[in-house]
Amino acid sequence: MFARRIPTPCFVLLCAALLLPGTGAGCTADTEPGALEAGSVTTERLRHAGGEPESWLAHGGTHAEDRFSRLEQIDRESVHRLGLAWSHDFNLRGGVEATPLMAGDVLYVSGPWSTVEALDARSGTPLWRYDPEVPRLRGLYACCDVVNRGVALHEDRVFVGTLDGRLVALDAATGTPVWEVVTTENDMPYTITGAPRVVEGLIIIGNGGAEYPVRGYVSAYASGTGALVWRTYTVPGNPADGFESEALERAAESWSGEWWLHGGGGTAWDAMAYDPELDLLYIGTGNGSPWSREVRSPGGGDNLYLSSILALRPSDGSLVWHYQTTPGDNWDFTATQPMILADLEIDGRLRKTIMQAPKNGFFYVLDRETGDFISGENYVRVNWADGIDPVTARPREQPIASYHPGPSGDLTPWFFGGHNWQSMSFNPETGLAYFPVHEGGVIYSGAEGPTLFEGIFSVGTGAAFTMVPMGFLLAWDPVAQQEAWRIPLANWWNGGTLSTAGGIVFQGGGDGRFAGYDAESGEVLWEFSSGLGIIAAPISYELDGVQYVTVAAGWGGVGGRTNAPSGEAEAYEQRGRLMTFALDRDTPRPPLFPRSALPDLGALRLDDLGLADDAAALGEGEKLYALNCIICHGQAGSSMGTMPNLQRMAPGTHRIFGDIVHGGRLEVMGMPGFAERLSEEEVALIHGYLVSRIRMAVGEP
Repeated sequence: MFARRIPTPCFVLLCAALLLPGTGAGCTADTEPGALEAGSVTTERLRHAGGEPESWLAHGGTHAEDRFSRLEQIDRESVHRLGLAWSHDFNLRGGVEATPLMAGDVLYVSGPWSTVEALDARSGTPLWRYDPEVPRLRGLYACCDVVNRGVALHEDRVFVGTLDGRLVALDAATGTPVWEVVTTENDMPYTITGAPRVVEGLIIIGNGGAEYPVRGYVSAYASGTGALVWRTYTVPGNPADGFESEALERAAESWSGEWWLHGGGGTAWDAMAYDPELDLLYIGTGNGSPWSREVRSPGGGDNLYLSSILALRPSDGSLVWHYQTTPGDNWDFTATQPMILADLEIDGRLRKTIMQAPKNGFFYVLDRETGDFISGENYVRVNWADGIDPVTARPREQPIASYHPGPSGDLTPWFFGGHNWQSMSFNPETGLAYFPVHEGGVIYSGAEGPTLFEGIFSVGTGAAFTMVPMGFLLAWDPVAQQEAWRIPLANWWNGGTLSTAGGIVFQGGGDGRFAGYDAESGEVLWEFSSGLGIIAAPISYELDGVQYVTVAAGWGGVGGRTNAPSGEAEAYEQRGRLMTFALDRDTPRPPLFPRSALPDLGALRLDDLGLADDAAALGEGEKLYALNCIICHGQAGSSMGTMPNLQRMAPGTHRIFGDIVHGGRLEVMGMPGFAERLSEEEVALIHGYLVSRIRMAVGEP
């Protein structure tokens, strides 16, 4: 109904075209391959993952994505004895957002640039590493860092989506590729940063890119062969081409103008959940492309199915129901934030619910069988709407939120949302959901239309921040729809959560602290200073009677590209690290790299480097920098995340700047060569602009 199913006869043709020979290219083993076995992660095991707390088989722990560990060796009384058991460093620069998986006695984790590593879950000893060798220039299309949120397991394979749009199946014992498919149109600026999900033998994967002119969709592939089974589009395309389903034909009635020329958006880049009993797959969809609905759909309309929760039939991708959290989204208020399935007693009746705290600032509880609205209240300050109408189930949008023809008012939440992609957990024993929230303000301004530059957002609006943002860890009662407790955090950009049967909520923060909080009160019971900003979510598992807690650290993501880490983490270069903790362990924290100071350039001036220093040349260099470099290295080279801060380059680096940027001298470390995009003269103009800004930063003329 809502999707295009690929006929069975196509399977053989697709398999023949897409299966990748098991060459092992891009895979290295540090110990004998297969020394540790993952165990076969069957469909049945995944359905009942909650009954296997010693493992962590799925992205959210279970199909319900509740991120609740039923292990209780680490509890309120013992958590103070936690210490570092082992750690492992990632070797590529980029933010770290991954949730590791654990099966058998092996941990599987993805890193920057969609790399995958397998490690001994007891000791951290590397077993194998796979690098999909994503072309580094693809990072220009990654709005929010070259991150990856995790892998999926099924049978004896590990599945990963790559930044350049591929889905790869790896042999779990060796890391050798088994098959590979391209899931996106290569000439379009799609990316994949989200974790695949496994549903009844199908590998489900979406994509990102709605800051560019793309049309969102989600795809399902056969686990064994990589054959495409179905593809469901989330917004309608050009009506002249026909509609893939009746659901999309109905959705087109909520659009106007020639929206398909701008792509439409609605990318399904992260959130999913699955109910095996109802046989419903839930997908969260993203913002419009461009953000501005006046540009995207000038006649108005809800623009289905942007910013929505979709319930699909996993066998064919057809739509069963939908609920739109932000009709006619105008502010990048995605509904791609984590969704949790839980049975809640509401008004004396047990309800099968799905809950979500999307960007728009309201916490939603829906009936997951029908999509009916049950309740919704704001979990942060909200002024773009004054609540959700209980009859229509729609937010009551306020005049302050409009930015056509003039600017909006000072809106909250901002476009980072009240809650972003960071994982939410739900503890059925406390009845509370735990997630990081932030409060910030923004004023949107109108635009004539989107202008697309490679590496620059195409959103159809300007935006200016209006306040110093604040971050909190929030415990929320979804039945009462009210806050249970809130803990202020040092940074506004912080990690996802894990809650446990031991009464602990684990979370890392932008100041590098990894902490254990009392799930009832929010009291800090234990903390460890990692020196590295943490934005990913922890997991817990058990081996040989020992409970472990593992978290991946590495500052980055969209918040890490615009905001520095805090506390001790501010003093160190932000390189990725996987850390595992257990009771009564005291492994010393491995050394960190101190953040370099602004350089003493001395006599190193533009003319010494053969660089032009006239205003026209510097202006052209600034434009070229914005088009090619700013997305990774920040404003004027002042990166605050894992990417190198170009304002802190040593004098010797300036001497080989052209070799690095044009010649690709550091490509093995993740820095692409730009020879196919930039001439040597253009690289010199960028260099001149950077030197002028560095001299300004250090107070030299």
